[in-house]
Amino acid sequence: MDWIYGIHAVQTMLKSAPQRVRELHVQRGRQDDRLQKIHKLAEQHGVALQWATVKQLDGKAEGRHQGVMALCSPGETYDEGFLLKLAEEKGQDAFFLMLDGVTDPHNLGACLRSADGAGVHAVIVPKDNSVGLTPVVTKVACGAAETMPLVMVTNLTRTLEKLQRQGAWVVGTAGEAEQFIYDLDLKGPIVLVMGAEGAGMRQLTRKQCDFLAKLPMAGEVSSLNVSVATGVCLFEVVRQRRAGT
Repeated sequence: MDWIYGIHAVQTMLKSAPQRVRELHVQRGRQDDRLQKIHKLAEQHGVALQWATVKQLDGKAEGRHQGVMALCSPGETYDEGFLLKLAEEKGQDAFFLMLDGVTDPHNLGACLRSADGAGVHAVIVPKDNSVGLTPVVTKVACGAAETMPLVMVTNLTRTLEKLQRQGAWVVGTAGEAEQFIYDLDLKGPIVLVMGAEGAGMRQLTRKQCDFLAKLPMAGEVSSLNVSVATGVCLFEVVRQRRAGT
């Protein structure tokens, strides 16, 4: 069981997977409109509401709870088999985001949020040396952790090989790349690969990429935070696909 906290995260959980909510704790005395919506969703799905003090909520949360917390059963993760048929079932060109060893839960949460907004079909992470769906990830994702499939695989390189055989092009991001992300054709089936904080992509993952690309950096800093860079790159794919249609 995990505690999910924050208005957006709890509201999305009650909308998308109310069966996972085992307990719902709300700050006593809070009667604002946003919490009223949560009250109505809980009543609609038969979820019992428990009143709690701020001190009680503070003791359970790892960050700002905004007056509401839910104790939930574990979220669903997906395997490689699910991944390979997902885009085909949607009737769209594949659009996957692969994170090669992101360990900061704030970064993963932000990447899930950007992926959801960009229409990504699934986010792929390794089972080892990567953060999973923690309460912090869910809070930062603002509901995207409940709507964006997270595919955990044993071997990223093998997964990329299978996706390439299905017709996807693999675009990795690296500071030493010669091409800018804006110079590539991103309108077809795409797997966008982002490296870990600091270290970037591992060598084996890098070798499996069809293309390497970078973002133009005009200032003194040499790179962006991985979640910021992910958002920029994902929405360049969105821009090109919209322009292409």
